[in-house]
Amino acid sequence: MKLLALPGDGIGPEIMAATLAVLQAADAAHGLGLEVETMEIGLAALENQGTTLPDAVLERISQVDGVILGPVSHYDYPTRASGGINPSGELRARFRLGANIRPARSRPGLSLLGDRMDLVIVREATEGFYADRSMHAGAGEFMPDPDMALSVRKITAAASRRVAEVAFDLARERRRKVTAVHKANVLKLGDGLFLREVREVARGYPDVALDEVIVDAAAALLIRRPEQFDVIVTTNMFGDILSDEASELSGGLGLGGSISLGEGICVAQAQHGSAPDIQGQGIANPVSLILSAAMLLDWRGRRCGNARLAAAGMAISAATDRVLANSAARTRDLGGPLGTMAFADRLIAAIPPV
Repeated sequence: MKLLALPGDGIGPEIMAATLAVLQAADAAHGLGLEVETMEIGLAALENQGTTLPDAVLERISQVDGVILGPVSHYDYPTRASGGINPSGELRARFRLGANIRPARSRPGLSLLGDRMDLVIVREATEGFYADRSMHAGAGEFMPDPDMALSVRKITAAASRRVAEVAFDLARERRRKVTAVHKANVLKLGDGLFLREVREVARGYPDVALDEVIVDAAAALLIRRPEQFDVIVTTNMFGDILSDEASELSGGLGLGGSISLGEGICVAQAQHGSAPDIQGQGIANPVSLILSAAMLLDWRGRRCGNARLAAAGMAISAATDRVLANSAARTRDLGGPLGTMAFADRLIAAIPPV
C-alpha cells in the first residue's frame, strides 16, 4: 500500500512523525508492505516553491493508495493569487471528497457524558456555504459594496445522494439507523433538496431506519440524549459544527479520527487545527491523526479485500483505547505527563504481534 504523507503546518510535522512511527509498527506486526512518501505543503512549500499546494503533490495524490494530511495554518496564507491555497479545501473539491466521516465515541475518564456517545457523523464536504469549493470559477462569497457581503450556499442532488449512500452503507455495519440533520424549516429549497435525496436513498435500505432532526434540536440532543444517534448525515457546515461538538463531548478534538472519501480515494486528516502556539514543543496530542490513519487502513482493507490492512486499522484503534484508559499514559492536554513521541511509543508497545 502506497501512502502519501503531507505534514502541513504548526504541529503537523510532529504529529505526522508520531503517526508514521505507529504505522511502521503496525506494518511490522501485520506484514502490510506499506510504502510511505512524504511531500511538502503549507507554509514550508510556500517559502520553497511559491505555493502552499504544489502541482507535484496534486499529481502524486492520484497515484497513491491513500493520503495522510496534517493540519494547516490556512488563515495565515496569502491570497490564492500569491500562492495561498487551502490544501484541505482544495483536495476535497478537486478529488470530490464528498463524504467526511467523523466518529465520536465516549472514553472512560475523558468524556463529558460518561459512556453514552457512540456515533458517526457523515458530512458532505464539497459544497454548502464553503466559499473555496462551491464555484466552478470565482468564489462563493463576494461584496457588491463595502457594506454588504453575500455568501452563496450550494446544494446539489448528486452530492447529497453520494453522502447519503455512504451514511446508509455505514449504518448497515453499525446499529442500522441514520439521522438526517437539516434546517428545511428555513432553508426550504436547499435542505429540501438534500432531504429529498436522502429519502430516496433510504428506500434502497429497508433494513436501516431513517430519522430527520432539525439542526438546532440535534445540537441539543447530542448533549441530552446522545445515545439516540447512530449515524448522522448532514450538509457541510452543519456537519462541521456538530462533529466538533460531538468530539468535544466525547473527550476532545484531539481524540477524533477523520477521513474524507471520494471515488476510490481516501484522505486521513486530524479533526483539529495546526496549533502554532505549541509548535516545536513536542507536547501535541497525536491521537486524532493516528486514528485517522487507522481509519484509512481499514477503508483500504475493506475496499480491496485485504484483511491485514483492516485488522491493522482495528488494532491501532484498540491499542489507542487501551493506552488512553491509563491516565498516566496520556498527553498533557488530557491531564497526563507524556509528550508527542512518548505517547506514540506507549501506543506502539500496546500493538500486539499477530
